[in-house]
Amino acid sequence: MPANKVKAFLDSNGIRYVSILHSAAFTAAEVAASVHVAGRDFAKTLIVDLDDERVMVVLPATRRLLLGELREMLESEHVRLATEAEFQDLFPDCELGAMPPFGNLYGMKVYVAADLAHESEIAFNAGTHTEVIKMAYDDFDRVVKPLVLQYVTT
Repeated sequence: MPANKVKAFLDSNGIRYVSILHSAAFTAAEVAASVHVAGRDFAKTLIVDLDDERVMVVLPATRRLLLGELREMLESEHVRLATEAEFQDLFPDCELGAMPPFGNLYGMKVYVAADLAHESEIAFNAGTHTEVIKMAYDDFDRVVKPLVLQYVTT
């Protein structure tokens, strides 16, 4: 089961979390509504090609990534969303499009939008389209150590 990797990681770090099972949902907004979490607290995971590196960008479900802002902020020449076909092999234990925001478990840098970093709790797909994990943002920050980005969403 895909969520086992994330749960084992959280358990090994002494992190408290709640696992929520729900009917299949495929967009961040649908998942957030399904588990009764505000969209601003639900973390959606995007995979971005940043120059010669593939990175994870984590945003609230209610926001869209502004690639131009990201390019400028990170002083990068090449920034684009990766296609599902390009990154599906990076997450062999996850359903396509349900990656948890733990790039550190997959050898990727993680960038998180500041508006999500200011929330007390976050929820996110646990590697499937039917399970969400909810935890304190401070714990997420402690174990993932994401780089916080200002002004990259709309």
